[in-house]
Amino acid sequence: MALIDRSFREKIVIVGVQLPGEREEAVEESLDELALLVDTAGADVVARTSQRRDAPDPAYYVGRGKVDELRELSLEVDSDTVVFDDELSPAQQYNLEKILGRTAIDRTAVILDIFAQNAHSQEGKAQVELAQLRYRLPRLRGRGNQLSQQGGGLLGNRGPGETQLEVDRRRLVRRIHKLEAELRQIASHRANQRKARKRSRVPTVAVVGYTNAGKSTLLNRLTDAGVLVEDRLFATLDATTRRLELAGGRTVLVTDTVGFVQKLPHQLVEAFKSTLEVVTEADLLVHVVDASAPDPDAQIAAVRSVLTEIGAGEVPELLVWNKADRTGEADRRAARHPGSVAVSARTGLGIDHLVEVLGDRLARATELVDLLVPFERGDVLARVHREGEVVEERATEGGMAVRARLDETAAGRLTPYVVTP
Repeated sequence: MALIDRSFREKIVIVGVQLPGEREEAVEESLDELALLVDTAGADVVARTSQRRDAPDPAYYVGRGKVDELRELSLEVDSDTVVFDDELSPAQQYNLEKILGRTAIDRTAVILDIFAQNAHSQEGKAQVELAQLRYRLPRLRGRGNQLSQQGGGLLGNRGPGETQLEVDRRRLVRRIHKLEAELRQIASHRANQRKARKRSRVPTVAVVGYTNAGKSTLLNRLTDAGVLVEDRLFATLDATTRRLELAGGRTVLVTDTVGFVQKLPHQLVEAFKSTLEVVTEADLLVHVVDASAPDPDAQIAAVRSVLTEIGAGEVPELLVWNKADRTGEADRRAARHPGSVAVSARTGLGIDHLVEVLGDRLARATELVDLLVPFERGDVLARVHREGEVVEERATEGGMAVRARLDETAAGRLTPYVVTP
């Protein structure tokens, strides 16, 4: 279901609209990112243009005169497709293609195409296909007489038959329902895994950030995860979880997640919700930011917008300014954001400090508890080690005196052994 033909490098014209309150620079930066997306999808941007408008035109997105200009520009550069920086309605897409005489798609279609290329797991493929079908369904339309003719029923005596368009729509709806059922089953299995992790009380950390900020590189650096790393957008989509040992022998689970971009398609956020639940249930988010990016603040805002959309806006966050080996901005930005860390996931610069800060931030969510555990209750002692961070342990006449950091739930379960000052 690729919308960009990858059998050869298509020539693409990209188009943006500057609305009231938007900076011209922001529009250009968004078009720069769209050009990167197009390149990642396997095509070449041969021209770009933008228009100031009070509001998108309901029929064409851009003005009617601009559409004529686009048609002439497309003919001049011999483009195959015109890509718009914001989502087109089905009617806008249809009207544009009639006048332009070539395919008109939007940023959403390009991102869906990239996701389709990079999904490898069963779950990832199902999520992307579901997002594509949800995007495609309202845009399904007849192509000439072939899809608009009606035929009679069986042997011609059962009244009007279905149009081919209706048949295609029904087929898509059936496939959507099948994928939704598959993903519900996968989500149920994932929920059982999360319950097991919660029972073990192992803290969880989710690595989030803008696409290509270096999340997978950081996970590899921290845990030797062996995750694919490429210098391109959305190189990895499938979540990867690995164990990380902190100081004092405490273990945490670190999960790499799908990258975000500005204007991330709603269909993808919906389709990937089961995967992104690991973010909503994390004890801490490690928000990786590319310190060498032209506008990292805009990328941070885009990531936080998606986090809010999926219900993870209140999860504690640790900002990590990556690519400190490329730019001094990482250290300067870390200094301007108290509590954040500057690192280079590629070279390992600052990683030890990050692990230390990570441990401190997780420790803040716990309380220091003194326990006295009878010698015969080795199972209780093992639970303390499993569910918390043991700071001190010594034998006394009454049993093992233990000082440990425990979260509220674990401390409540160990109340019978708590020693009050």
